[in-house]
This record gives sequence, C-alpha cells and structure tokens, in this order.
Amino acid sequence: MARTPSTMLALGTPAPDFRLRDFDGIAHGLDDFREAHALLVVFICNHCPFVQHLRVALSQFARDFQPRGLGIVAINSNDILAYPQDGPDGMRQEAHSAGYVFPYLLDSDQSVAKAYRAACTPDFFLFGEHRRLAYRGQFDESRPGNGKPVTGSDLRAAAEALLAGRAAPADQGPSVGCNIKWRAGNAPDYAR
Repeated sequence: MARTPSTMLALGTPAPDFRLRDFDGIAHGLDDFREAHALLVVFICNHCPFVQHLRVALSQFARDFQPRGLGIVAINSNDILAYPQDGPDGMRQEAHSAGYVFPYLLDSDQSVAKAYRAACTPDFFLFGEHRRLAYRGQFDESRPGNGKPVTGSDLRAAAEALLAGRAAPADQGPSVGCNIKWRAGNAPDYAR
C-alpha cells in the first residue's frame, strides 16, 4: 500500500468548477451546491485501504453535517480501465455498502482531480461560503494499522468552525492515502 500525501493546495483557492456524472449517470456540478453554507469535496475510490479504513466514519460525518448546511460530494478519479473495481458498478456497491448519503461522481478524464491538485485517496477539500478553500488535509490522524481511532476530528473541527462563521483551524496536516491511479501518460507534474 503506497503512502501518498495530499498536495496541500493553497488556502483561499477558489473551488474549481466541475460537472460530473454519478454511477447512475446523473450529472452533478459545483453550482448544485450554491445554497450550502460550506462545501466538502473529497476524492475517494472503492478499493483503497485508506478509504476503507474511514468509510463508515465519513458516512457518519455526512449524516451529522449535511442537515446543518454542509454540501458534500465525493469524486473518484482513478483509471477505471486499469482498476475496473473503481468503475460505476463498484461505485454503486460501495456507496450502498458504506451508506454514503452524498453524490459519488466519476472523473473519467481525471481533469477535476488535476484542477484540485488531488494526489491521494482520501483527499479532503473544504470550502467556505464563498467557495474559497478553508481546510485541506486529513480526516484525522488515524491510518490503517496505526492503532488510532477514526474520529474525523480534524475535518469535524474545520466544518464546525465554518458553519459557525469562524475560520478553520490553522493547524492542518496532510491527508495520506493511496495515490490516485492516473491513466498512462496522464499524471500531472505534481504527482510524479
């Protein structure tokens, strides 16, 4: 299992626009979340052990925060030709199995991952009301095998702050996970 850290995109970066389809072919885009007080964009996939490690807690996080005005969308940017288990059928099964209550979208040309400078799964990007990046990095300090409980404490603290009209905590550690599985010749410079 490769350990790849997130790139830690600059705080204040505007949320890159996207319009992608979910596993049922329904299109979702950044504009669909315009009424949300804040927006979490998370890059995940189906087979990554780092995502599997926190998937239940991520689902609970969504159930806790969506009713309070946090928009949430997950994006899978892996090469589904090389990793067919990350294709739409696998995404549908994973969403149901994990209890995801947010759109789970396929970035088949990997352009959205590049726009966000996503590097790993999971990779979290939390944008404030004006869709400026307020938090990026880890869910919490738990990783597969390190014995720390999965709490979502880092992301929860950031979401709580934004929803209360405060700045996200300044101490932000990078997420660590499997690298995004880039199509041959498609990996961006930051991922090489």
